Amino acid sequence: MSALKILITDDHSMIRKGMKLYLQLNLGVMSVQETDSCNTLLMALKKDHFTHLVADLILSDGNTLEVIPTIRNLYPDLKIMIFSMQPAEIYGKALKQYGVSYYLSKTAGEEEIIKQLTNFIHNQASTETENNFPDHTRNPFSQLSPRELEILHYLLKGMGTKEIADSLNIKMNTVSTLKSRVLEKTSCNNFKELLELATLHNVNY
Repeated sequence: MSALKILITDDHSMIRKGMKLYLQLNLGVMSVQETDSCNTLLMALKKDHFTHLVADLILSDGNTLEVIPTIRNLYPDLKIMIFSMQPAEIYGKALKQYGVSYYLSKTAGEEEIIKQLTNFIHNQASTETENNFPDHTRNPFSQLSPRELEILHYLLKGMGTKEIADSLNIKMNTVSTLKSRVLEKTSCNNFKELLELATLHNVNY
């Protein structure tokens, strides 16, 4: 247990403190550090060695999906759990592509949280872990690719094409193409419909 070193990344201090207490009081993991953004997450990983990462999807400076590929390349042995309010069926497919198989909802009860954290820190891949990513084909957002989900995040924030291109360091025509794909896959004709659909399916930003 002493070899475990866990990093918690969430932009809400109370969430970080609560998760830290769960790990320390219920699972005996005492080596736990906190960060609050994608940037500070990457800085912490560069500065220290961690065995496990517990991170929210939506942070103050971006979407965790944007940095997971980099983290995977630089720290392939790091175990990652997503702890989020976002619907698992929407992000499950994208996260699996990046080798992330642990997803815990912030709405889970105490017993479920402890159970899933125990599986996570002991690297136990059970059938329950697979069930964390339900395949809800009726959800219009579930077929979006990782990049399209990143674009969706910025669209819901009300950002324009140039702003998104600058944030993701990609070309504006690439952003335009991805925006079109998001609208097409979700069967939306415009941003207003997309926003209403996101609200309906509890997709926030």
